[in-house]
Amino acid sequence: MKQLRVRMLAALFAVAGVLSWAGARLWDSVGTLPRVPLAAPIVLALIAVVLLATAISLRARLRAQRERRPGAKGVEPLMAARAVVFGQASALVAALVCGMYGGVGVFMLEFLDIPARRDQAYYAGFSVLAGIGVIAAAFFLERVCRLPEDGDDEHGGAAPAA
Repeated sequence: MKQLRVRMLAALFAVAGVLSWAGARLWDSVGTLPRVPLAAPIVLALIAVVLLATAISLRARLRAQRERRPGAKGVEPLMAARAVVFGQASALVAALVCGMYGGVGVFMLEFLDIPARRDQAYYAGFSVLAGIGVIAAAFFLERVCRLPEDGDDEHGGAAPAA
């Protein structure tokens, strides 16, 4: 399984942001702009909390397993892999959603004097912050579930190429 890359998430964010900003300008010139739902930052924050709780739980169970505590409940490898896949998928979707709401939010900055658009800009900004929380929690979960590396050799026992 490949690790999440900040560069890839940033690229998704940027592309989605530019496209949604352009789409918002076009949509506004035609008629009314679609609304940013109030539930968007709430749902993203809930996903971040679930990812963080999963990471903390797995970290505690893995630590107890490493320390060989009596009665420690181990972590099945398939469960850890599923958690990492959930985290990675959540981070990818959060990067796209952050870009989308970020682009709309940047467009709304021109209209902060209109109360309804100002509220929409706030919702978009909070959605971006909550999406960044999802991405951070996904990186933490991925770090918790990473397999330990060999302590002696960085190349897995193979001699380095000369």
